[in-house]
This record gives sequence, structure tokens and C-alpha cells, in this order.
Amino acid sequence: MKHYRNLLYISHGTSNETEGLKQALSLARNNDAPLCIMIISPEFPKEFPEYEKKYQDALQKELEASIEATKKLIHLEDIKIDINVELITDKTPAIKIIQHAVRHGHDLVIKEADPREKTTGFKALDMDLLRKCPVPVWLCRPIEQSRQDIRVAVAIDPKSAEPAAEDLSKRMLQLSRSLADSCSGELHIISCWNYEFESLLRNSPWFKTPDAEIAAAIASVQQGHREALDNLIKASGVDGAQHIHHLRGQAPEQIPQFVKDKGIDILVMGTVARTGIPGFMIGNTAENIVQKLECTLMALKPHDFISPVKVS
Repeated sequence: MKHYRNLLYISHGTSNETEGLKQALSLARNNDAPLCIMIISPEFPKEFPEYEKKYQDALQKELEASIEATKKLIHLEDIKIDINVELITDKTPAIKIIQHAVRHGHDLVIKEADPREKTTGFKALDMDLLRKCPVPVWLCRPIEQSRQDIRVAVAIDPKSAEPAAEDLSKRMLQLSRSLADSCSGELHIISCWNYEFESLLRNSPWFKTPDAEIAAAIASVQQGHREALDNLIKASGVDGAQHIHHLRGQAPEQIPQFVKDKGIDILVMGTVARTGIPGFMIGNTAENIVQKLECTLMALKPHDFISPVKVS
């Protein structure tokens, strides 16, 4: 299934972006889609205006050479991919990227995650895109496995009260199924449940709740959550090889640890807790999860998400 028809890859043009190009070119190939590459260039010193054009030309030539080298590396040198390269200079690149994506109808923004001193989380530009970009965002981290061994997972909350949540969850399931089919063929579906009142009931100094009643309440919450998850998966229409991981605990702790323990290469998740509100970027749960991730992230928002970035 081809999900995306107009891809945008963001390049800094000054560092080795082989991993990002590998994933961007593979996505273009898998979706039979054109790939626009936007080079984000720092503002050139005003003292040397005569060198600015030469510098920009050098960035573009270096990128074109990297594209050809990467295509050979992943055996795509004989595959026709429509690639267009553009260059922008701006102090606020996130705004320019989002405006460009919306104006030109891009349906996926791809970028190599900026390097950090620690291996988890994302830096400022990446977080700006996750918070504000209405278009799905793919943040690349190195994937060492060959294509047929890449592990794909999707994180789902089947009991969100948001009206658009069910639609978003179905889209995430369908997208992750398609990604898994293009890789290892196995999809890992993660969902976390927890009984918030357990500690209160067990430790309250004001009343004593029998252990049997607490156990029954916990079992009821677990069963209800699992039934909601199974119904959502069924409603999404996804099938094929899949592993459902119904984890007990808080998502910001359970999901990053699961990703690390199971060697997940690509995680698909939603990043907005509330919808239809201008300026509301990212839910607290999603923020806490992504800051602990070590893998490639594919982040989606509901269809009715309103970005605070204005496109004139």
C-alpha cells in the first residue's frame, strides 16, 4: 500500500547524512513518490557576499554526490526516483519547513535526527517539527539491520476520549502494517494500561479495601483495556503477522524500554493529545516518550490538528 505521494527531506548540507538519505530514498522507492530535498543553509556572512553563491553551489553539489553514493549503497542506482533539490537560508528553519510542506502539498517530512550528547531524545528543531508540523514527521536514526530484518512497532492508546483519536489510531495501525510488510513482515503493537487507584486503595490510612476487591478491579480494568485494543485493531482492518504487547504501567516508561529491549528500529506513534486548538503542540505523554527514544520515529497528528505556524 502506497501511503505518501510527495516527500520532503530536510538536509543541513554540512554533515554526513547517509542514514537519513537511505531512509528517505527507500521511502520514495517504496511509495513510488517524488522526493524534494530542502537544504537548510546558515546565513552567509554579509562581509563576503561574493562567496555566497559559490558556497550554496558547493552545498548542492556535495548533496548530489551524497545522493548518488547512497543510492549505490542501498542498491537503488538503477531505480528512477524523481528528486528535486532546493536551498533556503533562514534563522527559523522550522517555520520555513512547515510553510514549505503545507504550500507544496508534501504529505511526509523526513529528517535525520540531530545528534545529541546522549543517545535518546531529540533536539530543538526536531521537537519543533514534532510539535507544530501538521504533516507526518519521520525522524531518522541509524538502522543497522538489512531491510528484511527491520522491526516496526506502533504505540496505541485505545481508550483516549478525544473524538479524533480512533481515526488517528486506525491510520497509525494501517501505516505501521504497511511499513512492517515492506520490512520484516512482523508488526509489534504496543499498548499500556494501568490502574491508577491501586496504590491509594492499598495504602490509604482512612479505609481498608480487601485485596480480593482490588484484584478484581485491576482485572476488570485490564480486561476492558484489552477488549478496546482488540476492537480497535479489528476495526482498522490490519492483519498479517503481528505481536500484541499489552503492557502494564505508564507509557513514558514502558514504551521506550520496550523499544530498547526488543530492538525496535521504527516506532509509529501519535504526538498530539488534544485537537483543533491552535498552538497546542504535543501531549505530555508523547513528549515524555520521544525524549527517551533511541530509534527512528514516525509521528502522526490528527487530521484536524491546527498548527500555530501560519501559511500566508
